[in-house]
Amino acid sequence: MNNKEDKKRFFEYGFPVGFLPSGSLHSVADVAGVAVGHVTKIEGDDVRTGITVVDPGVKDIYSNKIPAAYYAGNGTGKVAGSAQIEELGTLEAPIALTSTLYVGTAVRGMIDVVLSQKALTLPQTVNVFVGECNDGILNNIYKNPLVEDDVRNAYESRSAQFAVGSIGAGTGTRAFSWKGGIGSASRIIEVAGGKYVVGALVQTNYGGAPEVLGVPVGKLLGKTDYEGIVPDTDGSCMIVLATDAPLTARQLRRLAKRGFMGLAKTGTIMRTVSGDFAVAFSTSRNGVEGSGSVGMCIADDDLTGVFLAAAEAVEESVYDALFAGETMVGRSGNTLEAAPVDTIVSLLEKYHGK
Repeated sequence: MNNKEDKKRFFEYGFPVGFLPSGSLHSVADVAGVAVGHVTKIEGDDVRTGITVVDPGVKDIYSNKIPAAYYAGNGTGKVAGSAQIEELGTLEAPIALTSTLYVGTAVRGMIDVVLSQKALTLPQTVNVFVGECNDGILNNIYKNPLVEDDVRNAYESRSAQFAVGSIGAGTGTRAFSWKGGIGSASRIIEVAGGKYVVGALVQTNYGGAPEVLGVPVGKLLGKTDYEGIVPDTDGSCMIVLATDAPLTARQLRRLAKRGFMGLAKTGTIMRTVSGDFAVAFSTSRNGVEGSGSVGMCIADDDLTGVFLAAAEAVEESVYDALFAGETMVGRSGNTLEAAPVDTIVSLLEKYHGK
């Protein structure tokens, strides 16, 4: 599951994030059935972009909708499909992530995926959730190199063993002052007599003063966006949270909020034009209103451990993207350098006594 440079993922350096254990894949795919696919577009000197699809793995999800929720940490963005998720509390199609101005292409492409699997009759419609980050530092966002078939190809490439780093929707994105991309992690939690998984996938593209496990690496290395308290560039982050815990849409919205607790620990304040969004879903249909099983969901009093799992998984996902990012040159010769992993590891070893 490493990227094409075969970089080590963050967990492989042996620095645990938080208190809870990880699943065996250390990714969102530790939630049974969940799979991720990418299409990467690198063309000429100014196309550095792509698409990432997260499939909950529920057979005929359109007919067997699953509980879901959406939360905007900072709403500067162009997500599609969020209104119906907020209104009805369900997800009926795989999730797509892409570049800021390619949301329309991704929506149409994912609709076509659903229509190829489900015979609908007019005037039935399909609600698709698509999130985005502005990869315009490296990518000419005014071009539109993505086509609807790219969405299908990303979907068809989905696997529990997927790459992270500068790939798919993370091809042209950053993490603080360095190259970022796609990262993922998971946590296992035992609560209310059950054992559940919470998995996260992030598309990083934001700035700030990076911290790794509490170590102020950005400040130590002179890599923050706060010189003179004037932001030089802003960005975004998309958070996808998946779980097999039986939760209602209302509870999943509370879970989505906690993803931003993990994001904050990496050193962001969600600056003024940063679009930071979270979508959360459960592969258990117990939480769907009218299913007759809502009473089997985890009680609110028992959710603290699930919230902790979400925060930890998001925090580690950011580190995962940061450590896997590759130096890339793009539009107008702009360059995002890979994070100095060896230097950061040395700082972690010093601060944490390893």
